[in-house]
Amino acid sequence: MFDNSDILVTGGSGSFGRRFIKTVLERYKPRRLIVFSRDELKQFDMQQEFNAPCMRYFLGDVRDEARLRQAMRGVRYVVHAAALKQVPAAEYNPMECIRTNINGAENVIKAALDNEVEKVIALSTDKAANPINLYGATKLASDKLFVAANNIAGGRATRFAVIRYGNVVGSRGSVVPFFEKLIAQNADSLPITDPRMTRFWISLQQGVDFVLRNFDRMQGGEIFVPKIPSVRIVDLAQAMAPSLPTRVVGIRPGEKLHEIMCPADDSHLTLEFDDHYVIRPTIQFHSLDIDYTANRLGERGLPVSDGFEYHSGNNPDFLSVERLRDFNRAALDA
Repeated sequence: MFDNSDILVTGGSGSFGRRFIKTVLERYKPRRLIVFSRDELKQFDMQQEFNAPCMRYFLGDVRDEARLRQAMRGVRYVVHAAALKQVPAAEYNPMECIRTNINGAENVIKAALDNEVEKVIALSTDKAANPINLYGATKLASDKLFVAANNIAGGRATRFAVIRYGNVVGSRGSVVPFFEKLIAQNADSLPITDPRMTRFWISLQQGVDFVLRNFDRMQGGEIFVPKIPSVRIVDLAQAMAPSLPTRVVGIRPGEKLHEIMCPADDSHLTLEFDDHYVIRPTIQFHSLDIDYTANRLGERGLPVSDGFEYHSGNNPDFLSVERLRDFNRAALDA
């Protein structure tokens, strides 16, 4: 699919972008592989590692529609990974979060439509389901924008889809590198916000593979949700530092005890496939009549039961301390 194609990744110098670029270069032969991001130092560092002839580096911000439109000329596939993601930072800087996560999403959509991009996948988060913090609320708004973009596309062929998943092991600013730093500094304990807290758990490579797979699956308007395990934060601390005690420090501003990826309120829209769920659009597209029970790969999904909720606290798949240790080791070594 990606051989001899032009691909652009917004936020391409972040954790996801770097792994996505690495994977595409290993598996495909793209004509152009474009990193679009605002951090010149990260781009410089990336260029030392990823310097294939197809690589292009564009400095720019998703808040700048004109620059996005310029960067997307001739592009066939777009992955929108750029976002402000830190929950407490968003609570303290709400307008900045809105400008990047909502206004930036609108700019990506406009630029993709103007350049007749074929497919766009936007990365979302479990925090967008029943959000209680600003970050989640902005990502929910972004999800709605990308789904509705299939309707405003009119006669143009551009299609948009969303991918929603949970905590990425080892991503910048996440709990694993935070705990690793404390352990390396010989901390006398690890801080736990709440002993009941659970999270969905996915490796960076699994996230990238899911995105690549859904470019093949997507028809436009879907929110794709992978079936992934959950972890208890106390088990994570035990897996990483079995000899260290934990101390409860309280939930941070805007934080949840558990995360949701498929809300019960959307159960009438949710389809279950072998390894993922699809949340269908709430709106009817005027120019599209799509049967979401069968995707472009021929995989078939069935409606979930009324009131079904995919919840990190009641997930049937929990990683034990030993499995969690192995999972993290494999994820970080990949």
